[in-house]
This record gives sequence, structure tokens and C-alpha cells, in this order.
Amino acid sequence: MPTFSRQQISIALLDDHALVLRGLIQVLGESAEFRVAGSFTQSKELLQSLKREKVDVVIVDYELEPADTDGLTLIQTLTRLHPATAILVVSAHYNPATVALAIRGGAKGFIGKNRPFEEIRNAALEVSRGRVFLEPQMAREMAQQQRYGEVLLNGHYSEENIQRAVSLSSLSPKEQEVIRCFLSGMKVTDIAEKFNRSLKTISGQKQSAMRKLGLKADHELFIIKDELLKSLQF
Repeated sequence: MPTFSRQQISIALLDDHALVLRGLIQVLGESAEFRVAGSFTQSKELLQSLKREKVDVVIVDYELEPADTDGLTLIQTLTRLHPATAILVVSAHYNPATVALAIRGGAKGFIGKNRPFEEIRNAALEVSRGRVFLEPQMAREMAQQQRYGEVLLNGHYSEENIQRAVSLSSLSPKEQEVIRCFLSGMKVTDIAEKFNRSLKTISGQKQSAMRKLGLKADHELFIIKDELLKSLQF
């Protein structure tokens, strides 16, 4: 009687370090569930490959070489061009702010490069099924910095709750300008003068941006200042 094997999960890999790619290929190759369709050191190579062959999951580093695109822009591009492909980030930059930005940008999971090999396989499997993968400790740390993530503190790590903790509606160009200037040290009155807008308008745009970011107080903005300044487009 013939037997039928489950269809393998196809994966594409992107990291600017060849040794990391080799390790990922070896780890994933140990599981019959996965098929590595390609490995790349530059984002343009990955994007060109995806035009020819769709995959179920892409595993990418968040910070590539300086001449390449930044991690958030790449995640957003992949999400826009290949919405059916799950994005899993594996990076040494493993902190709540970076993880939150990646998930907001469209990634379905994020693990640190210092995590056990078994976790990479589990994460790839989870995101391929349409689920969000965050290890519990990171989810707790994110919840402590995200007011909308309070439910996570109780240990309810459902996809809905995780998404609520890191959800982000895109800021408008004017909201981006206001947040950028505020984070650079300008007061609301200075920003109003700079852009020739009323104090009420600038204050309203700042508050609107903070609501979209899921923040309630100015100090929360500065917690993720560096990542926000990297990601805001002007």
C-alpha cells in the first residue's frame, strides 16, 4: 500500500554571514519537514529568487551589511510583495524594541541568534502555519514596554494578544515629521514654528502618532527612540 509524505515547507534564507547560512541549512536540513530552497547574502538576491520561486517561509537577519537595506524596510517589502510568505527574523539584535518593530512591519516571528537550535525549527514550523512565534520571556519584556500588551503579563500568549501588544497603524508623513523632531529634542512649540502649523495641530499629530504606536507617555517614546528614528521615513 503506497504511503504519502506530507509536503515539505520550503524556506529561503538571508544572512550576510556565510557561516550563519551554513549553520541554518544544517539545522533545518535535519528535519524532514523542511526544504531549503535557497540561501543568500544580499537582499536583492533573495527578492530576485522569490520572483522565480515562491516559498512558504523566509528566514532573514534584521541587520545586514551597511550597503544593503535595513531590516525593517526589507520586512515591509517582503510583506508587500509576498503576503503569503511568512517572515521569521533570526538576529543578534534581540531586544523588545527591535522585535516589536519587526512584528509591526509584517514578520510572523523573531528569535535571537543565541537561542537553541531546536527553537529555530519550532519557530519556522509555527510561522509556516500562520501563527506568531515569540518565546515567552521576550513576550513578557515586550509587554512591559507596551501599554496595550498588559494582557501578556498574565501569561496569555495567544496570537491575538501578541498582535495587540505590538500592533501599529502606519504614521502619516506629518506625524512622522513631528515624532522625529520631538525625539531630536525639539519642543511642540518649536515644531509648530518650524513647520508653520498651529500648536494645536502639532500637539494633535503627536498624540495621534503615539496612539498608533500604542504609547501613553513621552518617556515610552524614548524607550524605543533609536529604533523609531531608524524606521521612520521622511
